[in-house]
Order: sequence, then structure tokens, then C-alpha cells
Amino acid sequence: MQDELEFRRAAEAALGGLKQHLIEREEDAEAGFEVEEQGGVLNVLFEEPAGKFVITPNTPVRQIWVSALATSFKLDWDQKTEGFVLARTSESLIPLIDRLISEHLLE
Repeated sequence: MQDELEFRRAAEAALGGLKQHLIEREEDAEAGFEVEEQGGVLNVLFEEPAGKFVITPNTPVRQIWVSALATSFKLDWDQKTEGFVLARTSESLIPLIDRLISEHLLE
């Protein structure tokens, strides 16, 4: 298990990479969402259909939490891939968020 400093660095890097990925997607006129960061928390905002995803590091349990589609997704650090992974599906952070955005926009 990571210590707090290692987790904070890994989470910051993961969320920074996700933010950059989402900003690149957001520039597409067809994206259907906006991304904003507030105090280390990423928010993905949708107008149609209305909705909001919240992506935040949870330091005490060393996870990244995603609140999306009325569900909580908790990603753990995977030493082998050196990234945060959803154990249930083996998805890493960016593919998971991309899938959730697609599912939301298809509602």
C-alpha cells in the first residue's frame, strides 16, 4: 500500500492526465460536456441530458472515487500497471470515464 505522499502524487498525476484527456475531448463541438477542476476535484458537466460526474481522490482509503450515473466507482492503485483500476472490470481511469460519458450521452 502506498503512503499518503505517494498516493497524493499518483492521484494528482492520474487526475492531471484525465483532465488533459477530457479537455482534448471537450474541444470537439460534439463532446456534449464541459470539464472543470475545483480544489483537486474534477467535475464533468452535461447539459443534455443534464448530469454531473465528480472524480475525487480519497486519501484515507488511497482510492480515486468517481460518482457517475447514480453509482460510486472506487478505483484502487494497481502496482503492476502503475495506475488506478476499477477491480470489478479491470478498467483504468481514462477508459472508465470515457465509457461512462458515452453511456450518459446515450440516455
